[in-house]
Amino acid sequence: MSEQEKINTKNNTKSHTSDTNEMIEKLVEHVRKQFNDSSYPVEYEDFECYEEMLPLRDGVRLRTIYYFPKTDQRESFPTIVQRSCYPDMDRMMRVNAEELAKRGFGFVYQYCRGVGGSEGVWRPNDNDRNDGQDFMNYLNSLEKVECMGYQGASYLAFTGWVMADILPDKVKSLYLTVYGTDRHTSAYKDGLFRHDILTAWAMGNAGREISADLMESCKYRPHIEVDKALWGGELDWYRNWITNTSRTDPYWNEGFWHMLSQIPKRMNLPVYIGEGWYDHHLGSAIKSYINLSDESKAHSVLEIGPWNHSGMPCITGHTHKNAEGSTTLKTLDWFTKTLKKKELPEPKIRCYVIGADEWREWSSYPFKPDHEEYFYLSDKLIADGAYSLEASPAASGQISYLYDPNDPVISHGSESLFATQSGIGSLKQPQYGFRDDVISFVSEPFNEEKDIIGIIKAKIFVSTDAEDTAFTMKVMEVFPDGSAYNIRNGITTLAYRNGSPERISYTPNSIEEITIDSWDIAWRMQKGSRLRIDISSSNFPEYAVHSNYPGVWSKQDKTKTAKQTIYVGQDHPSCVILPIE
Repeated sequence: MSEQEKINTKNNTKSHTSDTNEMIEKLVEHVRKQFNDSSYPVEYEDFECYEEMLPLRDGVRLRTIYYFPKTDQRESFPTIVQRSCYPDMDRMMRVNAEELAKRGFGFVYQYCRGVGGSEGVWRPNDNDRNDGQDFMNYLNSLEKVECMGYQGASYLAFTGWVMADILPDKVKSLYLTVYGTDRHTSAYKDGLFRHDILTAWAMGNAGREISADLMESCKYRPHIEVDKALWGGELDWYRNWITNTSRTDPYWNEGFWHMLSQIPKRMNLPVYIGEGWYDHHLGSAIKSYINLSDESKAHSVLEIGPWNHSGMPCITGHTHKNAEGSTTLKTLDWFTKTLKKKELPEPKIRCYVIGADEWREWSSYPFKPDHEEYFYLSDKLIADGAYSLEASPAASGQISYLYDPNDPVISHGSESLFATQSGIGSLKQPQYGFRDDVISFVSEPFNEEKDIIGIIKAKIFVSTDAEDTAFTMKVMEVFPDGSAYNIRNGITTLAYRNGSPERISYTPNSIEEITIDSWDIAWRMQKGSRLRIDISSSNFPEYAVHSNYPGVWSKQDKTKTAKQTIYVGQDHPSCVILPIE
């Protein structure tokens, strides 16, 4: 489970010791139950545990904890390995270690430098490749370690990915969930920063206590100064994140992050990549799967469930009896096959279809829909605050609204949130007309079920009186009773329109066709349901609020209101496109 960050990062980043301890104990009970309910019996009644300060190539010593089955005989064991930066999760690490040792596995984990009793200075990401390589090479030399598999979720998955191409021969497979190797995808969508997850993570992992409020921090302008103004001092690595907005920036294409993005192409081991439709690392993880070498992909698995970052179902409008969220059982299955039985897994792409409550398998990715269905925006008013979606372009028209950056639309029902737990997933949406700056379009009822498999896109003709601005979409299913639940959302800016990897200029009041796309989804639209798409210009705190000024978002110190116009009809056939299988 990926509970490390749930505990480590709070909405306001303040410490709540009693709440945290209670949460951990509940998780411990839950994990023990998963082990006990699994089909894997206890093989050893007891285990041995010991620690050491393991020296690395530069002399820094890292705290390393070992668990092995206890036996009178000299034995070696298949061993599962982790590296963590979350000392608050030590209780969880130990219960996993104990239960795995009882089932015939060794379990060894190490704390990253500067945390959890390890020496050195904590600095996210930078040291984990060399430190991890030294750690794995040492384990490779131990007689007690027969073979190894690496497991981790979120940052613990990062510590596996970052050395996946330089692992020693005893490593046979990896089990990596809710993380991906394309950092720019995890940080940005068309020039707008994924505030909620990365700003919250920076506040919770700065190496010092930060008591500032998350929302106040996200709204601070110019944001480049938030660390000194509210967090007690400059964080240079966070400043790098928030100022390198373009995919073409050297920060992403040279050095560490470029190296990380290339690792899937260079690795040769089987890897299980686990993700959730509403996890903020989904887009990056899918790119990691796409980039796997042929040798690795031939025995790797990509599995996406109806989960959030913590592996919990978050599709409130649908039943999910078949969600199958037990990470414990999946981990046992994977490492029993690859370590104990020494078998190579069959390649698989397995995804949960929301609305159908079923799993399906595909032979390759990207998904290839049977066809696409177009729904055209019109200016035909069908209810207060809602316009019609038509099967073909209607008469030409336009709809305008005012976008004020100081009054953003609040994220509710999102796939790229983390700290704002109440906003994650597919959630019941407000009725159309709930804000003047959110324009809704609604279709006729569907006369049959439709499976949406792949990337939903909106192609919209727009203009604004600003030099740059943002446009958002939210795609929903409206059930016959009128309740609406979000399927996917997306955002773009005029500066990065239509997939431009770097900023391009815009002439105010000129009409541009823009594409707003989403991450993949597998969703069954029910017979009798309607399709709804909302167009607006903000989605906060999932994304940074656009100031309506051009340039790097984090350096803007002021905002202005912009007049946004959507063009529809035969002359400007704005539409939403569904991939139907």
